[in-house]
Amino acid sequence: MEIKYFDSHCHIQFKNFDQDREKIIEQMRVNEVGGVVVGVDRLSSEKAISLATHYTHLYAAVGLHPNSVEQEPFDIEVYRTLATHPRVVGIGECGLDYYRTVKINDEVKQAQRTLLSAHIDLAAKLDKPLIIHCRPTKGTYDAYSDLIELLKEKKAIYGSAVHGDIHFFVGGASEAEALFSLDFTVSFTAVITFTHEYDAVIRQVPLNCILSETDSPYVSPVTRRYQRNDPMSVKDVVAQIADIRGEDAEKVREALVTNAKRVFRI
Repeated sequence: MEIKYFDSHCHIQFKNFDQDREKIIEQMRVNEVGGVVVGVDRLSSEKAISLATHYTHLYAAVGLHPNSVEQEPFDIEVYRTLATHPRVVGIGECGLDYYRTVKINDEVKQAQRTLLSAHIDLAAKLDKPLIIHCRPTKGTYDAYSDLIELLKEKKAIYGSAVHGDIHFFVGGASEAEALFSLDFTVSFTAVITFTHEYDAVIRQVPLNCILSETDSPYVSPVTRRYQRNDPMSVKDVVAQIADIRGEDAEKVREALVTNAKRVFRI
């Protein structure tokens, strides 16, 4: 199957899709949409691998989300085994979340950094790209500052083996530039269809540093606001990126697929 659109981050293994998962996956095939099914804990990572094993237009990523760590201790050997599966193209969803945590303090932040550090080590040793969740405290870019500092430390150790994508990017242009210099792309969701908050960044950054994603079942485009999202809305994301940048839609579509194939080596 030719891939014309690529959803670099979706969760179609979640229970939100239990009633029509096969239908959605078939719609992706018909619409020539490929995607990375991203795990947030052991079980969802295993389910992502299972889907990627059965459908050639799907790939998997495995990791423990920072907000899942209270429910599941991070077992590096479990994730190392999962990560070596041939359909796994990324390590994540991992990262820093200073927004949703009920109680955020220095101890919680350090625990998140320690967990992320372990994911980076694993990804570097396996030479697989990271899929990083980074959500700062409201009104700040604090999580991005901590992330960039940690990535610089790891780059000094592992060099080019540290690379990947920053999922659902909500930082500014300076944060994006710092991440590009560390061999990371940034991805945008359908949130850009109903807010202009990220337009300036989208216009400013190089096209070869952008990925498209849906984060489905979350964040539906404006045409389906407050409904369950699915990977077909990646088309809305690509069209909106092209519109914001004032560039030819076909050129942008081709570039974003090329970018995803480069990052995930598919």
